[in-house]
Amino acid sequence: MKAVVLDTDNRFTLTSLDEPVPAAGEVAVRVEYAGIQWGDVLVRGGYFPVPRPFVPGFEAAGRVVAVGEGVDPARVGQLVTALTSSGAYAETVVAPAVLALPVGDLDTRTAAAFGWAGPTAWDLIHTVTRVRPGESVLVHAALGGVGSLAAQFASAAGAGRIVGVVGDPDQADYAAKLGYDRLVSRHGFPETLGDERFDVILDPVGGPVRAAGLDRLAPHGRLVAYGAMGGAASVPIDADDLLAQGRSVLTYNSHLLSRTAPERLAASAVEALRLLSDGRARIDVAAVYEPADLDAAVQRLAAGGTRGKHLVRFGG
Repeated sequence: MKAVVLDTDNRFTLTSLDEPVPAAGEVAVRVEYAGIQWGDVLVRGGYFPVPRPFVPGFEAAGRVVAVGEGVDPARVGQLVTALTSSGAYAETVVAPAVLALPVGDLDTRTAAAFGWAGPTAWDLIHTVTRVRPGESVLVHAALGGVGSLAAQFASAAGAGRIVGVVGDPDQADYAAKLGYDRLVSRHGFPETLGDERFDVILDPVGGPVRAAGLDRLAPHGRLVAYGAMGGAASVPIDADDLLAQGRSVLTYNSHLLSRTAPERLAASAVEALRLLSDGRARIDVAAVYEPADLDAAVQRLAAGGTRGKHLVRFGG
């Protein structure tokens, strides 16, 4: 089969490999589209110590073509969105059966774009911060995969005001379609917000942005840290100071959840997929690449400024 390998030269290279065989509790999926995400940037940058060469790729959509021991054979032929720990940049990928989710009437491109962003955004809004009607929400990386869905889920949950932080704030018309009331530049954050405070802040950035966010929490506000795109700089947190204002700092790690409680992650994905199927949320596919062009695609994502979801086409 065709597959993309990340080798010791730190480049994504198209090659040929044997097809993987599903183990017990797994399914094999014939990939039509695979999603490009920030995890690809981190892996190439060496932030995760993975043996090389290996086949990267963490999310894909396609048809189930084989099942491992203990998996219902009737699943063969299902169109699924699959969450994986690696291997999605290939014509065939194996994934835990519980995290290969039937997508119903969704088209394959949307199913691939859903990926990890879908359940992550759902959990951030509904499981972690529990956004209530009328509350204000601030979303960093607002037009990324997670941010764009989180804004829509927050809007559907009744949030009163949703503000996004982005590299390019001149996309207000597009952002309004996602539920944002305002976009602000990350270069002017937090000064451009004046004295505004927020009930919920979604922060995948970390470092100074996280420290500034703590100062922007309203009484009883919740900041959730779910990444460190800005680097691993430590942010000191005074629990007694938080207690005085009833503020909370929470964390969320979808990859850890997939290993410790995959059924919980799958349940959140099902809820997010329902909103997409009902038309109450949308995912825009902005670019589709061929496998040989993956290296350029990941470099473009790393450079910032991308909008919508980017995919790699294998059989779609």
